[in-house]
Amino acid sequence: MSARELEEAVTEAGLPKFRARQLWRWVWRHGLTSFDEMSDLGKPVRAQFADMFSLGRPAVTQRLKSSDGTIKWLLRFADGSEAETVYIPDRHRGTLCISSQVGCTLTCSFCHTGTQKLVRNLTAGEICGQVLLAMDELGDWPAGKPERRLTNIVLMGMGEPLFNYDNVAKAMRIVMSGEGVGLSKRRITLSTSGVVPEIARAGADLGVNLAISLHAVRDDLRDELVPINRKYPLAELIEACRNYPGLSNARRITWEYVMLDGVNDSDEDCAALLKLIRGIPSKINLIPFNPWPGSPYECSGNNRIEAFAAKVLKAGYASPVRTPRGRDILAACGQLKSASERDRRHRTGTGKTASVAAADAT
Repeated sequence: MSARELEEAVTEAGLPKFRARQLWRWVWRHGLTSFDEMSDLGKPVRAQFADMFSLGRPAVTQRLKSSDGTIKWLLRFADGSEAETVYIPDRHRGTLCISSQVGCTLTCSFCHTGTQKLVRNLTAGEICGQVLLAMDELGDWPAGKPERRLTNIVLMGMGEPLFNYDNVAKAMRIVMSGEGVGLSKRRITLSTSGVVPEIARAGADLGVNLAISLHAVRDDLRDELVPINRKYPLAELIEACRNYPGLSNARRITWEYVMLDGVNDSDEDCAALLKLIRGIPSKINLIPFNPWPGSPYECSGNNRIEAFAAKVLKAGYASPVRTPRGRDILAACGQLKSASERDRRHRTGTGKTASVAAADAT
């Protein structure tokens, strides 16, 4: 529930409004999952709340921890649907990559999640639940303490966030609440494949950072790699990005660019990329492709990636090459869910065994 919805529910139950604020802080500031632990509420109020509300977390189907510290959870929701969440620690920050849908509709040809059919949107509660569960394990309660381990959120997991905008926006407002988790909008990045009509709305409503899954600088190639380009071609996407609210050198758009050998990694592609984004405050993330069984692509060679990155840097753009994380725990988006489904089919004998995904670009 949003803060307003919670207030309405509490007052309709005959309780004063301040009880909603107390409950909100216990849930979102302190991470409690039991009403009995809410020490400033009388027993009758606790019992009433227990009848009215649920404080559950998603069930953990599988938890894996990498040798590099990356943690991946395969989460199961009340209807049995599964999605993935990944925590990626770094020296000065810890990033949680969360999912917004079960499966995906975009069928991007290089992405393993794109091979999984869309099951449904995640609710705001299920999106927030990923954050709460991670904070439980990381020991990040009470929220907002200086030594917090979860410092950033990226909506780069399963699904297209802007195809589930209302639930994503509601969840992020809850996470950004100063009376709760209190994560700054500057610490949240929403990644989209290019749902142009929703980009301006996200900027105006949420003000979070924007990342674009670009991957190609020609419409014909992007039509193949990122099929939503057929509906919203590059010219429309770039214009929407150019007009994204609040852009500045301190608040840049991140362009995600997967490096595919002989497909999009030439010097000509690099020059076209720089021309395409000219005048837009930008950072370019170059992503070494992690091939998965059945994928038609291979990763660009190290020398080619380094040459591409050098040209981008020379043009004045930050161009980090994303270091693959958690390869030993199937940490790329969609992998663990595919492995789980394969094992389930194996156990039940229903259908053919799905191949284990080795990785995708995100």
